[in-house]
Amino acid sequence: MNTSIMAALGALLLSLSANASLAVRYYQPLNPKDHYPIDLVEFLLQKAAVDYQLFPIQASDSTEMRQIADLNAGHISFATLATNKRLNQALHPIQYPIFRGLLGYRVFIIRKGEQARFDQVSSLQQLSQFVAGQGRFWADTQVLKSAGLPLETPVKYEGLFHMLDGGRFDYFPRAIHEPISELSARPQLNLAIENNILLIYPQPMMFYTSKANKALSQAIEHGFEAAIQDGSFAQWFVDHPMIQEVLSKIDLEQRTVIRIDNPHLPAGTPVQRSELWLDIAQLRNQPS
Repeated sequence: MNTSIMAALGALLLSLSANASLAVRYYQPLNPKDHYPIDLVEFLLQKAAVDYQLFPIQASDSTEMRQIADLNAGHISFATLATNKRLNQALHPIQYPIFRGLLGYRVFIIRKGEQARFDQVSSLQQLSQFVAGQGRFWADTQVLKSAGLPLETPVKYEGLFHMLDGGRFDYFPRAIHEPISELSARPQLNLAIENNILLIYPQPMMFYTSKANKALSQAIEHGFEAAIQDGSFAQWFVDHPMIQEVLSKIDLEQRTVIRIDNPHLPAGTPVQRSELWLDIAQLRNQPS
């Protein structure tokens, strides 16, 4: 980010600090372990030296369309969503991948007892012999379709776990930070984490605000840029309990990496800023 932009953001933050604190409303996570985005917003607002107050909101429906509507109505202040063109038109994207690209590092949830079916998979062609489950309107769904992978695409997130358990498809690709908490929250299902394959494609999860909520979006952007420049975000990231749990419970060393392209990234995605993205070698070299 150039000096003039940083100066403008700094002036905005000085103005904010002289006024009432920001009211930040967010969906209360259903699983307490899924608190990473809220922790990150707090870290970034503190980095930006902005006063704020957090207000959790209960929500039974968190589909993408519902989140867009709730953001634009002011019911919530930010949402964490996989970037796509539709979102970037309807909302304000904060162009920093909040998981440093881990959303595109995919391990699979499979049925217990079926690991042997995946042990010899080492190529995209071999993986295409299996059927994956994905949400119908998820950004990842188009990425996997473009790679030629067969899909079942129900609308509801929760239904995917039960459909997999019931044999409707073979595997459920999840970002590596997701399946540990998802399986622990559903111990009644006969599911497990597949231990051979790591599917990788560029797919950032980003914070989104309404276009009208400039105070919050610019505060988060200012905090992010400061934390990137001084290295504190990279350190905060690897120190976060969720990332520590991932590194301790999901073996990356022995996995077969299958890479696919993402032709659906919207304009403005900061793919050229290497400092924003985590490399698989860095992740493998972290102490567990």
